[in-house]
Amino acid sequence: MLYKKILVTGAAGFIGFHLCKTLLEQGLTVVGLDNINDYYDVNLKYARLQELGIQRAEAEQWGQSTVSEKYPDFRFVRLSVEDRGALPQLFEKEAFDAVVHLAAQAGVRYSLENPMAYVDSNLVGFANILESCRQYHIKHLVYASSSSVYGESDQVPFVEDASVDYPISLYAATKKANELMAHSYSHLYQIPTTGLRLFTVYGPWGRPDMAPVLFASAILEDRSINVFNNGDLSRDFTYIDDIIKGIILTLNHPPVQEKAQPWYQVMNVGNGAPVLLMEFIETLETNLGKEAKKNNLPMQPGDVSCTWADTTKLHLLGYKSRTPLQAGVGKFVEWYKMYLNI
Repeated sequence: MLYKKILVTGAAGFIGFHLCKTLLEQGLTVVGLDNINDYYDVNLKYARLQELGIQRAEAEQWGQSTVSEKYPDFRFVRLSVEDRGALPQLFEKEAFDAVVHLAAQAGVRYSLENPMAYVDSNLVGFANILESCRQYHIKHLVYASSSSVYGESDQVPFVEDASVDYPISLYAATKKANELMAHSYSHLYQIPTTGLRLFTVYGPWGRPDMAPVLFASAILEDRSINVFNNGDLSRDFTYIDDIIKGIILTLNHPPVQEKAQPWYQVMNVGNGAPVLLMEFIETLETNLGKEAKKNNLPMQPGDVSCTWADTTKLHLLGYKSRTPLQAGVGKFVEWYKMYLNI
């Protein structure tokens, strides 16, 4: 690892939790930041932090730095990236080498209902992260973009240099804006930045607003699952362990300045092979031992029919997605049943 001390924002989130755990197991010093908002069940977020050795009573306190009971080199602080006063103070106090910025308002459909949450977190919050990185000389900023920036492109697989000028949701627009903002900071201030266009992530400790948990919960409770576009969808489902490998790999390979180009790059992180939604559902049914009741619905606004990552750039760094769908879904179901105590 090129760095010793790393800030991970969104540390109580699905990907942030797994990233913190892996970095700590590799011997790094990690500070985790999260505002623990209630976009989805906060009990899951506190349970993830508990796995990292942070007790809920301490995690609930705003601005308090809490040392993990499990990992001596991990500390957690409850903070919003929108806080323009407290965020730079944290950077000044901690002297981070690198930042992995995963905190964001997530969800495509929610952006149709509550657009200002995306403006605050994904635009204002990201600007605060960039400015803190500039002021405190961060060696590499890695941040989560999204496969949603590709919109309804029919040029598959999605390649990083394809046009992404036509987002079809505000969520996608904020992620595209993040890439533009990062480019300007890389150009003006020579800050190495890497944007990761993450494709559909699933696995243990996953978000309850995403298909795997929504489907598993409904199937186990004999409720119908909503199948959009009558099931004619495919997604580049990527198991969480493979996503984490991709993040760490890119963290260790900051962009190199070439000629007039700034220290800036965007990369796809995905499985590299789309799976039909109906195949994913069937795999989930097999692992749960129950058949789903399906409620076929038309395409939802903001959704796309297919996502498919071209991972050539990541492969050049040594990346390979290693988790087949059956194995990944099996691990997810095993965790989900344990989490529900069933």
